[in-house]
Amino acid sequence: MSDPVDVPITGEPIRLGQFLKLAGLAEDGSHAKDLIDAEEVTVNGEVETRRGRQLTDGDVVAVGPDRGKVVLVR
Repeated sequence: MSDPVDVPITGEPIRLGQFLKLAGLAEDGSHAKDLIDAEEVTVNGEVETRRGRQLTDGDVVAVGPDRGKVVLVR
């Protein structure tokens, strides 16, 4: 498994669906929803089924082998 790619955000929290798009892990909102509904998304190693899950600095989101880390830019 590769190291997660840092994905800078300017404000906390960010919703999981938004983060998937921002990180390039999903093509659009519909794709993000499909990935989450299919239980293909993990947050910090645990399957997450809530598109509105609030993510904060340091959370790691994975879809298959691809991972993105929430990095808050102050």
